[in-house]
Amino acid sequence: MCIIITFQKYERPQSLQEAWELNQKKRNRVVAGMMWLKMGNHSFGTAIDLCDLGLDAIEETDEEFRIGAMVTLRQMETHAGLDAYSCGAIKAAFQDIVGVQFRNGATLGGSLWRRMGFSDIVTAFLAMDSYVELHEGGIVPLERFVSMPYDKDILVRLIVKKRPGAFAYQAVRKQRTDLPTLNCMAAKLGDEYRVVVGARPGRAVLLRDDQGILADGINEASAAAFAEHVAGSIRVSGNMWGSAEYRRALAPVLVRRALLALGEVR
Repeated sequence: MCIIITFQKYERPQSLQEAWELNQKKRNRVVAGMMWLKMGNHSFGTAIDLCDLGLDAIEETDEEFRIGAMVTLRQMETHAGLDAYSCGAIKAAFQDIVGVQFRNGATLGGSLWRRMGFSDIVTAFLAMDSYVELHEGGIVPLERFVSMPYDKDILVRLIVKKRPGAFAYQAVRKQRTDLPTLNCMAAKLGDEYRVVVGARPGRAVLLRDDQGILADGINEASAAAFAEHVAGSIRVSGNMWGSAEYRRALAPVLVRRALLALGEVR
């Protein structure tokens, strides 16, 4: 079967406001890296390319990272500052996403906007103190953005606050470069423990240690207890990458591994 995507017009807006106005028409699309959009037969009105808006850079300060919507996955994977802050977890989360050529084209904006259930990107950044900047909607916590309905706003950038912490990422795939069957990011931000589980195959969910299971630190017993708590708190279902039963059995194992890896980072 031949897959064809067509556009009637191509526009490179010179301001975010211009891009937003173009995007209000139902048949227009922001094209980003086109890695997912091109996978199907579609006919759209105007292709809106944000390449002239200076959103293709990672800005790092003492307080935060500001990652433009047009930054590629490969840029984030190889960024020394993100690698150091995330304790290598960003590189671990990104390195098996399809292949280097794909990651050179796929953008942060395209990956975040879709809020795809299997997204390693959403899982990784949701564990951090992260915010999405929208042109009309302003700055929104990533945790809230993930559950928001789709609209016609423009995603400008991701903001990651440099809170003192540690991170560890784990995923199970049928093979390298495949979509994850389940993925997990464990984090300690200050005194707060967080675990994010994605590829359920629903959207990633963030759970905190509200019951103090990890209050005395991470060890085999506490990691196993919190892993069981997480597994009992999330909903899973089946698809071609794994049945609901398999994911239900896999979840506590993956969370425990991520927590024990986090303990080693600390």
